[in-house]
Amino acid sequence: MWGPEGLDEVEAELLGPPEELKGKDVLEIGAGAAQCARWLAAQGAHPVALDLSHRQLQHALRIGGSFPLVCADAGALPFADGSFDLACSAYGALPFVADPRLVLREVRRVLRPGGRFVFSVTHPIRWAFPDEPGPEGLSVAASYFDRTPYVEQDEEGRAVYVEHHRTLGDRVRDIVASGFRLVDLVEPEWPAWNSSEWGGWSPLRGALIPGTAVFVCERD
Repeated sequence: MWGPEGLDEVEAELLGPPEELKGKDVLEIGAGAAQCARWLAAQGAHPVALDLSHRQLQHALRIGGSFPLVCADAGALPFADGSFDLACSAYGALPFVADPRLVLREVRRVLRPGGRFVFSVTHPIRWAFPDEPGPEGLSVAASYFDRTPYVEQDEEGRAVYVEHHRTLGDRVRDIVASGFRLVDLVEPEWPAWNSSEWGGWSPLRGALIPGTAVFVCERD
């Protein structure tokens, strides 16, 4: 899944037709418990799941899978140039780094020529609205152009969670400046079958404003 709307890679084929994934070397960035890598392995691909959080990778170990798990920074990938055919990231890594170009350039480096990188993030327009699933989440409450990071702190004032805002234009410029070609920008619509409501996600909001942006990039 590329996001809470429920866009399934089986249908979207943003990485390519599932039958063509067999034998491909694929890097999942910000893998969490490696759900995407697990699906890729089931298609016959050779995934590597990378995450900065050792604890998340422990969850991946507990769930199981016959692919490598790597604990590393997405801005300093521990792989040789041209190691992968594809890379993917579903809500991983990119929203949580101050300079996403560091990650994008590293991903481009480890991709082979013609390689594709697909990543999804919260749609930038969501930053202008309150994170509420009901009607109160439908009124603009902040400037879309305010790039101040969202920060949560512990009792001692230390940052425990940081998420960075980039406008849609920022994302496009980051992609192009990092040497990629933007092939597609997908804004999934909320499907009628999805009745889930959690956090700021709901059918009410999903029917009116986009929640996820999926960027499809290629290394020429």
